[in-house]
Amino acid sequence: MILRPLVAALLASQFAFMAMPLFADTQRISPELEKKVIEWRRDLHQHPELSNREFRTSKLVAAHLKKLGMTVQTDIAHTGVVAILDSGKPGPLLALRADMDGLPVVEQTDLPFRSEAKGEYRGKEVGVMHACGHDLHVAMLMGAAEYLSKNKAQLTGKVMFIFQPAEEGAPAGEEGGAELMLKEGLFAKSKPEAIFGIHVWSAANVGVVKYRQGPLMASSDQFQITVKGKQTHGSAPWAGVDPIVAAAQIVNNVQTIVSRQINITRAPAVVSFGIVEGGVRNNIIPDEVYLEGTIRNFDMGIRQQIFGLLTQAAQASAAVTGATADVKILEGYPVTLNDPVLTRRSLPILQQVAGKEKVEESALVTGAEDFSFYALETPGLFVFLGVTPEGQDAAKAPANHSPFFYADEKALKTGTELYVNWALSYPSMQE
Repeated sequence: MILRPLVAALLASQFAFMAMPLFADTQRISPELEKKVIEWRRDLHQHPELSNREFRTSKLVAAHLKKLGMTVQTDIAHTGVVAILDSGKPGPLLALRADMDGLPVVEQTDLPFRSEAKGEYRGKEVGVMHACGHDLHVAMLMGAAEYLSKNKAQLTGKVMFIFQPAEEGAPAGEEGGAELMLKEGLFAKSKPEAIFGIHVWSAANVGVVKYRQGPLMASSDQFQITVKGKQTHGSAPWAGVDPIVAAAQIVNNVQTIVSRQINITRAPAVVSFGIVEGGVRNNIIPDEVYLEGTIRNFDMGIRQQIFGLLTQAAQASAAVTGATADVKILEGYPVTLNDPVLTRRSLPILQQVAGKEKVEESALVTGAEDFSFYALETPGLFVFLGVTPEGQDAAKAPANHSPFFYADEKALKTGTELYVNWALSYPSMQE
């Protein structure tokens, strides 16, 4: 009876210790630096550039990093910029990433710094807008670079700043983005122990941080199916092979892949057709029909299984009608996976920077992100940062990629401080 209070006290003390933050002080940026970050963001927003064409953006970033005294490498994956901040003290190498490209979207906001920029997309002149918030990402990481370089005495080890082009996808016939940066040796000489990234998110109110252990965002893959038959007059279908009927069977049978052939208790998946093209006249059965669509899922093993099942379903469905099906799978971005240990150890940082009440677990997101390539090479953590103003229903806010996309600049402070505190606290996260 005497021991019970003592044991209870010891247990309480142990659990209290386990619940303590993994670092002592939350670093905050000054109002002066916040003002700079806002100014950079507005300049970037007014001058967006399309994927692999981020020439002005990369020059602005490189000049800033060089001014801070960092070792800077440019022209990685066309327009990428990478800088290393060396504390001069032994310790791990940590990477922080921001993407730089805009979208072929005509901005329809009433911002005084709205974009009037033009670019070329698929051979046509288009409007260009930072409709996904990459201008905020760049500005926040520029701010973090300035803070950390001026407070280098608090650092141990090194910090790699990655300003990446073409997250939205390289133009046709080109390579780009995270995959090309890695292909060109980004991690070959110095591989970071971990990498962190942020994406602003209209589906959450300003300052809210959403995280998730394990899969967060889906893989994104494209499929193309050419169904070949034999042309004939519509009045005599027996004289040919109808690829339209075969294509219809393929569309129907492919739906059973997710509903009947994969174990969806492991992870959700989506297979959708977006293009069905064939025929030129009502009374002519054509030679071929073209189908195209997308595959999304959250498990790398299931991803490969779907590729095989899709090919099998298309070819077998066509064969039944006497047609053939040529299937091409164009692999895109892998599943964005947050390392469970890194995520768990980072949670106190998220809570102290944003406020515990503003840190929420994210649902799975069927959109895709090429941050996923980095996170397959080294442990990664990717989080969403809310940007819809307080008092507005974030569920009804214009989504990322909308011409009406709007970001409350109060989020810039939170995002910059996340980058800063990840860098300063990472060594203690490993203890």
